[in-house]
Amino acid sequence: MALHIGDEAPDFTAETTTGSINFHEWIGDGWAVLFSHPKDFTPVCTTELGSVAGLQPEFKKRNCKIVGLSVDSVSDHTEWCKDIEETTGNAVGFPLIGDTDLAVAKLFGMLQGSATGSAGERTAADNATVRKLFVIGPDKQVKLTLTYPMTTGRNFHEVLRVLDSIQLTASHKVATPADWKQGEDVIIVPSVSNEEAEEKYHQGWSSPKPYLRIVSQPSLGERKAGESG
Repeated sequence: MALHIGDEAPDFTAETTTGSINFHEWIGDGWAVLFSHPKDFTPVCTTELGSVAGLQPEFKKRNCKIVGLSVDSVSDHTEWCKDIEETTGNAVGFPLIGDTDLAVAKLFGMLQGSATGSAGERTAADNATVRKLFVIGPDKQVKLTLTYPMTTGRNFHEVLRVLDSIQLTASHKVATPADWKQGEDVIIVPSVSNEEAEEKYHQGWSSPKPYLRIVSQPSLGERKAGESG
């Protein structure tokens, strides 16, 4: 069954390159990115894992853990990580789930429940739909889902941008416009009245249309508009 934004992410226990993890317990009170790839030792996936490995400090700044997944074995992951570091210069410092029985892929709707076959028997094409990314919040709810074709490498800088937006809008009654980046102006959401907004944004806002109120980005330490105490 497909997962949607707002759904609770399935919990599971699995073996990884850093040992056994219980997913919800592993997330703790922070954020998490779970992303999958069709098969180890394939070209696009190698560049992707290297890209994520290079961005590990950026995810850590955002209190966000990373975990990868494919239906390959943990031992294959371990060997492949050597290739990733050699070719990209970035060491994989996050766990990779060895989902050899396809259980986690099925839980997250990446494969049909009827899918069968061992990792060794399945080709990258068989696993084409195991190509998803989920951002999961401290409440264990899905905040973002992305699905890419096998021939297109993912842009993990975009994942960081979206994570910045999700974390900001979880703390403030604002939304981020198209192509927004950290520090740029944001939009006051329609549920906030002008009276509430005046209490929060003393500097005012620009309003090219009554429904479009643009304001400077608040800091994460500030309260939502309308909060008291």
